[in-house]
Amino acid sequence: MNEKFIYLDHNATTPADLRVIEAMRPYFNELYGNPLSLYKFASKSREAVELAREKVAKLLNAEPNEIIFTSGGTEANNVAIKGVAHANLTAVRQVKKRGNHIITSKIEHPAVLKPCKWLESQGFKVTYISVDKYGVIDLDELRDAITDKTILISIMHANNEVGTIEPIEEISRLAKEHNVYFHTDAVQTVGKTSTNVDELGVDLLSLSGHKFYGPKGVGALYIRRGTKLVPFVHGGGHERNLRAGTHNVPGIVGLGKACEIAELEREEAKKLKRLRDKLYQGIMDKIPEVIFPGHPENRLAGTLSICVKYVEGESMLINLDFEGIAVSSGSACASGSLEPSHVLLAMGIPREVAHSSLRFSLGRDNTDEDIDKVLTVFPNIVKKLRKISPFGKHR
Repeated sequence: MNEKFIYLDHNATTPADLRVIEAMRPYFNELYGNPLSLYKFASKSREAVELAREKVAKLLNAEPNEIIFTSGGTEANNVAIKGVAHANLTAVRQVKKRGNHIITSKIEHPAVLKPCKWLESQGFKVTYISVDKYGVIDLDELRDAITDKTILISIMHANNEVGTIEPIEEISRLAKEHNVYFHTDAVQTVGKTSTNVDELGVDLLSLSGHKFYGPKGVGALYIRRGTKLVPFVHGGGHERNLRAGTHNVPGIVGLGKACEIAELEREEAKKLKRLRDKLYQGIMDKIPEVIFPGHPENRLAGTLSICVKYVEGESMLINLDFEGIAVSSGSACASGSLEPSHVLLAMGIPREVAHSSLRFSLGRDNTDEDIDKVLTVFPNIVKKLRKISPFGKHR
């Protein structure tokens, strides 16, 4: 009999819940009408889209008309950042009162950093805020960075690599004091922890279905009523003229169902934290000279980032994979790069240590037996690799 495959990379993606798949199924080949068509048959699709919008809004404590559907978190981030930037650029040309300055952090996902870099090439100014050794942004530096030209602050809710949760409420108060829009990339937190938009105080929030047991290829953007932004995908009048393109009805239905299930699974975080702490303690006890990046308390329940000195991260990943255990080396979206994690470097971790990073991210189906298996095989993998390591002699 084959050994059980152990999946510990849920921050990269999650398996679609069977309840999500069943909810989606009819909209592929039975109720396949275009939601914008006028005949009765299409009304079933239209009703399904709007019901899903209500479910997403409920999870966020938002109004349904504040939700637009996207292809995922990356598109939602682009709509938010570029949409606000260009809406204010238009305002500059018309009334010459607003600026072109954006603030973000050095540890954002590339889906935020790259749109910001692109906007810099278009004449916008971007300030990248530092973080401390735990990955928490410097609020004093943020406060000092805000000027009368600042139009947007974009800070992620929780970091995808180390799990640190940022002080979103404090940031939102700073943004409000200066009449600046505030966007958060909540791709890693929606469905895992509270994302009540009124409590967070955000104007825009991005989410992605496949990060919490929904389908791939669908996400959403919360846009607080009154927030001004322009679309960057032009075509039909879909999604209040903010996101052109025929609705992905099965995906949207699946996203709505995933949000509905997340409402019912709110106690899941306690289980994930217990398993994560067990993994943490076991690694602490069995493997010397390991660094655990990220905040010790304010972090995602199921995320454990480690740096194992004198060992290269991809080597550990490959050896774990051989044992039937899937983890990530640094950020999954950057796994093809030989460069160390920009997140770890921003946290002050030396380059040679950052190369030794692994991320364990636990999910709904993980068990104590999974953690026991990791703690059985992983110390031996590290011991073997350290004996042949080119990164320095282990003592």
